[in-house]
This record gives sequence, structure tokens and C-alpha cells, in this order.
Amino acid sequence: MLTIVILTKNEQANLPACLAAIPQHYPVVIVDSGSTDNTVAIAKSRDCQIYVNPWPGFAEQRNFAIKQCAITTPWILFVDADEIYPQTFYDWFEAKMVGTDSVDVMMVPSVLYLRGKRLNHAPGYPIYHPRLVRRDTTRFVRNHTGHGEAVINSCRIGHAVIPYEHYFYHGEIIEWMHKHVDKAAQEVQLQPPTDAVMTNRGRLSVLLGRSWLRILARFLYHFVFRGGFLDGFAGLEFALMFTWYEATIYVQAKAGTQTR
Repeated sequence: MLTIVILTKNEQANLPACLAAIPQHYPVVIVDSGSTDNTVAIAKSRDCQIYVNPWPGFAEQRNFAIKQCAITTPWILFVDADEIYPQTFYDWFEAKMVGTDSVDVMMVPSVLYLRGKRLNHAPGYPIYHPRLVRRDTTRFVRNHTGHGEAVINSCRIGHAVIPYEHYFYHGEIIEWMHKHVDKAAQEVQLQPPTDAVMTNRGRLSVLLGRSWLRILARFLYHFVFRGGFLDGFAGLEFALMFTWYEATIYVQAKAGTQTR
């Protein structure tokens, strides 16, 4: 009934724990975009089906998995290599989703971990992502940021209650900043798609535009309004990281305006 799809590139540090949390009876498909470390070898040791496709973006790579990876199960669960789904999620799927025909996409909530510490407040929960999808009726498109993904608005949407764990940051700040400079460049011009399901966060982001006030608002949102201070230093670190990201978007947008 369910195939697990993991998109990878140089994920040898994260992939073992991710695979270990997946029940053995589910087939696992790896779509790799050019790993140069031991990612593929780790996947082979778990008997995963492995496909290689140069990175086209999250939405396009997920569509590649749906259409080009010979998946035959009705449902696909997209799991990133730095994410762990608890056994309770799979138990819920078997009890509630097998046989249902009223939903095409389940938006699944996440809980973020920074340097291994669970953030209970700073991110501002709930944070939903379209991860459990019906293979025959789901297609992904780029969301308003230009680098994230959404599903087409013909999909029937449901919301799961059991979150997955996202170990998104282990302290590799330079690598994280380099990656997010590129993401910021894509997010300079917000382009709301006309054929996609948008989250409330996405609608708010588009509504706020690219004012410099977003920089201050980002810090206040994470650290003050959502209680990030209750997460201690990890909450402060999270708030500062994403305030920096907001400032990076603004500076790139401003530079683009001045050079026109």
C-alpha cells in the first residue's frame, strides 16, 4: 500500500538513522541527484531501489519519483534523509489510510531539532508539508518561494496529527548559510502559483511582501511571539539564523532593484 521515497545527495551522515526508522516491509526508493560520498552504498545495503536524476528542484524531483521510478503502490510517503517518522505514524497509516479514497494528499506536521535539541516553541507550530500522497492523483509544483514545493489545487487535502522529526541542523553553519544564500536568491521575487495549494504561512509571506520590516518581524515572531526564548540558547540560535535569512533576501532584493 505504501512506498517510501527519499531524495538524496551526500546524505551519508543522515541516511542510516532515516532508513532504520522505516519498517522493513515497506519498499524504499532512493532518488539520488549525484552523491559523491557513501549515500548510494548505504542505500544498497538496505536493498533500496536506486534511481539517479540531476537535481531539478524539489517539486520536479518528487514528480520524477511519482512518474519514473516504477512505483505501483497507491500511496507514496516522501521522507527527507534528515527526517525520522515514528512507528506511530506508520501504525496510523495502516489503521486509517489504507483503503480510504476521500483524500489525495495528507499534510504532515513536523517537529524541528537543532543540534539534536527539540525545539518546542521557536519554529511556530504547526508546520505542515505535503508528504503522504496518492500516486495516481498528485502532482507537485513549485510554491511561492521558488524553491519549495506544493501540490496542485485539484488535490483533496487532509491533515495528519502525528508529526515527523526533522533534524535539520547539526551545527554546520557555513554550509547552512551557503545553501540559504542560494535559496534567498530564489525567494527575492515571490511568485504565488495559480494552480497550487498554499499554506497559511505561504499566504502570509506573500501578503507581507519584501519590506525591511520583515527582518525585525522574523526575529520577534520566532523568539518572542512563539516563545522561542523558552527553548533556551537553541531557540535564540534558531531565531537568529532565520532572521539572517530574511535579511539576506531583503539585501538581495534591494541590490536587484538598485541595479535596474
